[in-house]
Amino acid sequence: MIIYYDNKWNTNEWFVIGLLLIGLTLLVALPKRFPLNWSTVYTLYGVFTGLCLDHTLSVNPVDFYDVNDNSSYEFMDFLTYVMYGPFTYLFAYLHDTLKVKPPIDPLFVFGWSLLSVVVEWVAVQAGVFHYKNGYTIFYSFPIYLSSLYLLFLAKMNGFQRKLCK
Repeated sequence: MIIYYDNKWNTNEWFVIGLLLIGLTLLVALPKRFPLNWSTVYTLYGVFTGLCLDHTLSVNPVDFYDVNDNSSYEFMDFLTYVMYGPFTYLFAYLHDTLKVKPPIDPLFVFGWSLLSVVVEWVAVQAGVFHYKNGYTIFYSFPIYLSSLYLLFLAKMNGFQRKLCK
């Protein structure tokens, strides 16, 4: 049975399109910091983890939330996952640009995880996410924390340097 939250073009679609355009503008406008293959990896990491984690949490048997207008998968849901990509690139970009050192690394990941929860809260207000079955935004923090920490570990463990040789 499909649950319908909305059936017209409104705030949730504009939110996704707006955030996607802001992210893509940043990708194009920022000075190049990484080789194209690593810029692609950082960007696709966000798309992939968003897609995998959201589909793990938003389908049966757990079914903790729906994305956008209804409980079925639509094209705008795909754009919602694409929206994550530029911001994971920005995470890696700023970490590299700011030359964040080991004592500050956990705070950097923690801060980005908090920022992610704030952006998700705004997305909930815009109707992008619809929580159900006891899920709350507080459960999202450890998910962001673990996925950003994995990206941080991959970046710091030299995978980029090893694969670019």
